[in-house]
Amino acid sequence: IYYKRELKDSRVRLLKCTRRYKMKQWYFINSGPCRPSFNMALDEALLNWHSEKLIPPVIRFYEWNPATLSIGYFQKAHQNIDLEAVRRQGLGFVRRPTGGRAVLHEHELTYSVIVDEEYPNMPKTVTEAYRVISEGILLGFRNLGLDAYFSVPDTEEKQADLKQPKSAVCFDAPSWYELVVEGRKVAGSAQTRQKGVILQHGAILLDLDEEKLLSVFKFASDEMREKMRLKLSDKAVAMNRLVDKPFTIAQCITAFKDGFRDALKVELIPYELTIEQIAYVEQLEKEKYANYEWNFKR
Repeated sequence: IYYKRELKDSRVRLLKCTRRYKMKQWYFINSGPCRPSFNMALDEALLNWHSEKLIPPVIRFYEWNPATLSIGYFQKAHQNIDLEAVRRQGLGFVRRPTGGRAVLHEHELTYSVIVDEEYPNMPKTVTEAYRVISEGILLGFRNLGLDAYFSVPDTEEKQADLKQPKSAVCFDAPSWYELVVEGRKVAGSAQTRQKGVILQHGAILLDLDEEKLLSVFKFASDEMREKMRLKLSDKAVAMNRLVDKPFTIAQCITAFKDGFRDALKVELIPYELTIEQIAYVEQLEKEKYANYEWNFKR
């Protein structure tokens, strides 16, 4: 009887301990390939729902159909982008709700993280929040056997470039706490904070077509274009150029999902949107991200 009582007491203590240290639950959404305006509308919708306490924090993976050029919220489309080249190549085009420079989304896995600014241990500053959130990307690369590390601009000139970038191309240089392998950038991210919520999303490069990327930007001369082409190959690299056997999207989803889970110490619960939620996203898409005024207002 004494033994049974002790066993019962130990189980009660174990249960209390498990509850005390139970990992927080986040939603995990794998959207697959989506049209560009839908992708951006869904990221914003998730931010809105989280701000209203309707859903927990979210990790989302997605792709782009068709391949798309996205520009940062503050970029001037007509000034920086060759829109005729975008149309001629059948590329999608959308303005992100986040800052940063233009990205060609083609051979990549895109991620987004939606989490409250007041989430436990989440830094208040944008730069340090990047570090915490991007830890999941770092572990994802390492899960795939790549020796990735965070970029930290080490000179005043490099730090000044972050405030006033010299080009409109995202992958020509790494920013604070973006991911680097063998000295070259392999992932680019951008962040916004609205309604007390952080939205960070970014591109994880499997392959990179430098010629197509450069073809959609305006340059003052052919010489400047060539200079950027040489710089780009020196500053950015796609994952599949670092290995003999190319990575697949499925491999990357598993690796980076596990990376976020371990870095943030959370349990990821698969989630699918309801019919009502999809309708909300499509309405937001129609009103904003598929709207000419939004995409070309600058």
